[in-house]
Order: sequence, then C-alpha cells, then structure tokens
Amino acid sequence: MPALLLILPWVALLLFFVVAVRPPRALSTVASPRHTPLVSVIVPARNEAMNIETCLESLAASAYPRMEIVVVDDRSDDDTGARARGVAGRTGVDVRVIDGAPLPPGWLGKPWACRQGAGAARGDVLLFTDADTRHGPDLLGRAVAALEEDAADLVTVLGRQITESFWERVVQPQMFVMLFLRFFDLERAARSGRWRDVVANGQFMLFRRSSYEALGGHEAVRAEVAEDLALAQHTVKRGMRLAPRTDEEQLATRMYRSLGGLVEGWSKNAFVGGRQSLPPLLRPFLGPVAVLVPVIWWIVPPVALALVASGAVAPGWERGVAVWSGGAVSCSLVLWLVANRRFRVPLRYAPLYPLGALVATYVFLRSWTRGRKVEWKGRVYTVDLDA
Repeated sequence: MPALLLILPWVALLLFFVVAVRPPRALSTVASPRHTPLVSVIVPARNEAMNIETCLESLAASAYPRMEIVVVDDRSDDDTGARARGVAGRTGVDVRVIDGAPLPPGWLGKPWACRQGAGAARGDVLLFTDADTRHGPDLLGRAVAALEEDAADLVTVLGRQITESFWERVVQPQMFVMLFLRFFDLERAARSGRWRDVVANGQFMLFRRSSYEALGGHEAVRAEVAEDLALAQHTVKRGMRLAPRTDEEQLATRMYRSLGGLVEGWSKNAFVGGRQSLPPLLRPFLGPVAVLVPVIWWIVPPVALALVASGAVAPGWERGVAVWSGGAVSCSLVLWLVANRRFRVPLRYAPLYPLGALVATYVFLRSWTRGRKVEWKGRVYTVDLDA
C-alpha cells in the first residue's frame, strides 16, 4: 500500500496535464476581417541566414491585402541582410530591410531591433514575428480578425513547433511541457487579470499601434531577456486586453536545429524568464526546484526500475521499489505519449523521455548557475535579476 500511495504524485501530474492544460482557442477560419488596416510586419533578424528567406517568402505570400514588411538586420555576422534584400527584390510586397544601429547601453538586442522596426513602420497595426517562423497565407487575416472580434490590444498566436532532428524530438517536448505546466490556461489568466500567469509567444505578437505605444513599446522591456513575457504582463497589468489564440496549420516555427542550439537557446531565458513569472518571495526557490523536478519526476523512477531489474536493490525492498517505480514510469510514459501527440512528435520518441529530462536538467542548471550572465548569438549581457 505505501508503494501505491507513492505513485499518486505521478497520477496527479498526468491528470493535471490531460485535464487542466488548455491551449487557447483556434483562430477563426475567417481570413477577411471587416476592416483591413495597414499592417507592418516587423522581423528582427540577427544571424538568420538559414531562415530569413523562407520566413519572408511565406510572409510575402499572405492573402492579406494591406501589409508591409520591415526587416531589421541586427548587425548580423552572416549574410542575413543580403538574403533579405534578395527576397525584397523578387516579391510584389513592400519589403524594406534596414541596417540596425549599434546597441545602446541598457538595451538587449531583440528589443532594440524591434524598437527600430516599429520606428520605421507605417502601419496602424504592428506584427512582431521571428525570422525562424513560417506563415500560411490566411494567418495574418485571421489574426487581424481576432483583433477585432476580441476587441484586443494584443493578439498572440501559438503555432506548431517543427521538430526534425533526434534531439529536437527528445528535448523540445520537455521544455514545452514545463511551460504548459506553468502557463496552463492562458485565456483564463488573461481574462482574470492575473498578470503573472500570462505569457505571449514572441514568434507572433500583433498589436494595435496605439496600444503598443501606450505600453511604452519595446523601450518598456528594453532590458528583458523574455521580452514577449514582459510585454504580455504589461498589457494585462495595464488593464488592456490580451487575446491568446492558436493556429497550428498557419504558423510554424523551427526554433533550433541541433543539441547545442537547443541548450544555448533555452539556457538564455529558462531561469531569467521563470523568475519574471513568479512573486519575489518565490524566486529564490526557482533554481533548485527547476533542476530537481525533472530529476525526481522523470529520471529517478526509470533508474530505480532498472536497478530492480538488474537485482541491485536490497532484499526485501524489491517489490515496493518495483511497484512504485513501475507505476511512476507508466504514468510518465502516458504523459509523454499525450505530450508528443499534442506537439506532433512521433510517438516512438516518448520512451526516451528520461534522456530528454536529463538534457532539460542540464539546461535549467546551466541557466541558473549563470545567473545574471546571458549569452545569445555572439553577444553577452548582464541582466538585472532584481527588477
């Protein structure tokens, strides 16, 4: 009986993930809003030569009738700017590429690039999107329609995460499950005004320009690593309306392509962004909890089960350890099967969840131990953790 009781936390987590985690509503399939304001699509891009052409070509193929695209080449070390200008020269859409100015003191790179893009934009509606995104032809029209339907100040869209390599399929579900366990009902949090419980997807953030400027734009989050989270929090905190939506058919992103990219990318904001979503009294506990959770939940039980199978468990303990570890592993396997199905990762990768948890543990440990030091795309920042 004690061994069965010890399984209850794994049962509870599985039930919570299945029942309580709710993705936002899908965007309406209506792609033609009543009003068609000029939309300025702003793409900050630093060292995005591998992605920029696909992103811009997908944006240029939009069915939305009134748009311009502003690419900010954030002082790239590769030929991002040249590739972006090549796309600009072969589309019928207004595509402008501007060279980013030097980074001013107190600013991080992405907020500064977005600020420059907003300054050059002419539209009444501003879309901030990442260079590693792919947009369907109806996405922008649907999002503008949602801006009207919800009388929203900010519409953020969650799309599909593209995972093609082994490590993407093993690690990305781990990171997104942790995110969804923290931000498990975005629409409800936005409606209730619980500003610490909201987040926006920086891959697609559609603002009314008047609302963006009232928030202070990216200048208000100039020193934030997770600037999308901060902008969502500012929106709700100011009493404005945040509308999270989903469209996995029209928006897709391939965030990282290698294990090194995964570790570097998630290390950048796992700890700093997590602190931002917690009250000050809880922040000191974030580091140890974030490191211990994947170890306790998803590494210890399979290790214990392997020890039982190898006969390494002391006599008299085998049955209890086998019941507990077998139950915990079974619950975890079901959870990762459900998660992989949601994230469109082949189900055969679900049994590899302990390996993914090991990498996730390293990511959280690396992010935590670096503290105020943040590295990203050749730049090193020192951030204020007490803000």
